[in-house]
Amino acid sequence: MENVKEINALVKLLDDPDQEVFQHVEEKLLEYGNEVVDFLENTWEHSLDALLQQRIENIVHKIQFNSVKEDLNLWYQSGAFDLLQGALVINRYQYPDLNEEKIILQMEEIKREIWLGLQYEMSSIEKIKLINHIFYNVYGFGGNTKNHLDPQNSFISQVMESKKGNQISLAIIYSTLAQKLDIPVYGVNLPQHFILGYIDESKREEHEFGVLFYINAFNKGAIFGKHDVDQFLRQLNLDSQPGFYAPCSNVEIIRRVIRNLISAYENAGAKEKVDELKQLQEILVNPDL
Repeated sequence: MENVKEINALVKLLDDPDQEVFQHVEEKLLEYGNEVVDFLENTWEHSLDALLQQRIENIVHKIQFNSVKEDLNLWYQSGAFDLLQGALVINRYQYPDLNEEKIILQMEEIKREIWLGLQYEMSSIEKIKLINHIFYNVYGFGGNTKNHLDPQNSFISQVMESKKGNQISLAIIYSTLAQKLDIPVYGVNLPQHFILGYIDESKREEHEFGVLFYINAFNKGAIFGKHDVDQFLRQLNLDSQPGFYAPCSNVEIIRRVIRNLISAYENAGAKEKVDELKQLQEILVNPDL
């Protein structure tokens, strides 16, 4: 690396008591971005200076947060086609060293199990019952009812590990698996509850919004109809709107993941995380930031 000498020189100045010197050093290191993280972490490991360690931690976090902002912006600007990729970008906010390949391989393993049981003549309901059996019974996924406000419920890596998640994280995994198998299951942005819709692509005109039936990923893939959504909205005293019944965009889903995280961290009193997540939220509204 051509810049090794300069980076090493900058790192050595990180414990300078002069605040102006430190700010200049920090700015230069932030310009290098991910390139300097290994240097900084190595210095942290070999230091006993608490101030230096804190400064390094702050700089590394700023670099990694900038990287998440850039990746989220790129995902959005590129059309947000891959929902799992958007969820993984958000995952890197809390887990910057995330092994994405491991998660993708786990998904492929579950997908293969479902694929082995699929038969050409299966009805749409039978396909969903097969997914439900593999996802909930064989792999043991389920809703985290004991600690629903835990922010870990929104991070895909943690849900894949613990097998417990909230409505939206389970729905992201479920719909990703279904779509990989050409089963048309998509997210539906219902107020106070995120659900899935099975789309009838061949008879879109005959079914309202092209949805054959709905699936509750939080409740072991329970299947229900439009009248159940009507009843749920009545209980909330909300008027029916087309968006409550139809599939939503991947951007809307990731926005909702971020809203859930903001709510969870507000509940935990983590103001800095709330402020940063609001910056991520803003990218999906104003991608030029």
